Amino acid sequence: MVEIDDRPTTRAPDTPGTPGTPDWVRCEGCAALVYGKRFTRLLRVCPDCGRHDRLTAHQRLEHLLDPGSAVPLEEVEPLDDPLAFTDTRPYPERLEQARATTGLREAVVCVRGSIEGKPLVVAAMDFRFLGGSLGCGVGALIAGAARTSLRERVPLLIVTASGGARMQEGVLSLMQMAKTAQALAELDEAGILTVSLITDPTYGGVAASFATLTDVILAEPGARLGFAGPRVIEQTIGEKLPEGFQTAEFLLAHGMVDDVVARPALRGVLARLLSLRPAPGPDADGRAAADGRAPAGPRPGSLLRRAEDLPDRDSWEAVRLARHADRPTSLDYIGHLVDDFHELHGDRLHEDCPAVVGGPGRLGGRPVMLIGHHKGGADLSERRRRLFGMPTPGGYRKAARLMRLAAKLGMPVVTLVDTPGANPGPDAERGGQALAIAENLRLMSQLPVPIVTVVVGEGGSGGALALAVADRVLVSANGVYSVISPEGCAAILWKDPKAVPAAASALRMHAGELLRLGIVDGVVPEPPGGAHSDHAEAALLLGDALSEALDELVPWEPGRLLRERRERFHRFGVETPDLPEETPEEVHR
Repeated sequence: MVEIDDRPTTRAPDTPGTPGTPDWVRCEGCAALVYGKRFTRLLRVCPDCGRHDRLTAHQRLEHLLDPGSAVPLEEVEPLDDPLAFTDTRPYPERLEQARATTGLREAVVCVRGSIEGKPLVVAAMDFRFLGGSLGCGVGALIAGAARTSLRERVPLLIVTASGGARMQEGVLSLMQMAKTAQALAELDEAGILTVSLITDPTYGGVAASFATLTDVILAEPGARLGFAGPRVIEQTIGEKLPEGFQTAEFLLAHGMVDDVVARPALRGVLARLLSLRPAPGPDADGRAAADGRAPAGPRPGSLLRRAEDLPDRDSWEAVRLARHADRPTSLDYIGHLVDDFHELHGDRLHEDCPAVVGGPGRLGGRPVMLIGHHKGGADLSERRRRLFGMPTPGGYRKAARLMRLAAKLGMPVVTLVDTPGANPGPDAERGGQALAIAENLRLMSQLPVPIVTVVVGEGGSGGALALAVADRVLVSANGVYSVISPEGCAAILWKDPKAVPAAASALRMHAGELLRLGIVDGVVPEPPGGAHSDHAEAALLLGDALSEALDELVPWEPGRLLRERRERFHRFGVETPDLPEETPEEVHR
């Protein structure tokens, strides 16, 4: 924003965190004039185009934290001029000017505080201080904030704003990237949630260290994030970059950030994420009641465990019901069952596959990580956008990332399977489809938290199994699970499309047969007309089944989970002695 001050008197100089407010400001994005006090009330967001103007570190803390909760962390005294550096001016003069202008000691402010009563440590960067550059002081303060988070076992939030490493401190500034990365690694080992909020701009050494190493990466609209700036890239390669390159929206589409959140919504989003930490004092069955009451258990008869209790069903009819366009999707089930759900995006490598959705939430008061295939519902254009529920390699990598986060936080994993199979396109093959599936199978076999899978619709081949290596595998009454589609089987073995119903029968893919084979541990009842006839009732039945399974598994120690999960899959197809009881003490994530 460009400030326009029409007052006859000179505006008082800015004080830390409380810059003087001009009568009018002009938006640098759309050139609209905004009344200064209104602009402040809007958190310096343009009401016409939504452009987010920069906030100081103190403004940021005032916006995010509960009033009066901020307590500064202990300051550090790094070397002020380790290289005796001089360019057009001596480095100490630049530091002195930055401190006088901003009222800050360094380019980051670190405090203890709370958001909606939930404690955390916050490190908020300030771009006004030498462009938010990463020097020895910033590195020491970020590392110190991480140590405080570790000592007090509360989440760490880092708000970034930086042009990169501080050149005046030479290679010592480079070392701060490793120092801060190491500090975040210690929080990973301790199972402590870390979140970064990317603001504009975040470049260079900050982008390539602590900004992108957190469990959850949020970004403000339009915020730019990258290692090299656009001008450097264009000058180097001699090409024009795509529109919006390195902006938050571009990064979300390419799997690099979890979400883009407008400034007014940030407090609520952060509060939901902070509330999903496992409670320090769970009740007897491992669940934490959010309101202090004991959570209600599942209704009797949540699961059908005998094939004789299921109605006889033609296999081909079961396939048609499993594929019904009006069956509830994963997001439908989540919307009915899960509180405080926040969808996270991206594989942090290349893409955000729309055929897989996932994120943390509360199921019956218990924090869980929900991950599911998503076909897109009845709307054809949405089904196409969702790739008809057939994930790309990025979808499996996204799921794996969320499962690792669940393991770090000690949070059960629930997966909802509904896919014809893995994406068959050439891009998926070039992206390492087979490896992505294989990596998920290995990861899920080693995950030290409870895993419950429900085949809520169609369970097709390895694309389904990549989300289904679980402690308890359930299937909806009208769900199916198979190594190949009936159409594929008929084409390969019968060489006749009319043989599809016979192939469906021969594959024994419906719920009753899956229960007889021991592939599933129970069947989730559906409303009389099928799940597509009553989404709310279908979700209630699914929720009861999930609660029953989790109630059993949550109290188990990781060693028992891993041992019994291995034995479960080891038994399929052969009669063998029990596996050894030793369990690795460390799980490679």
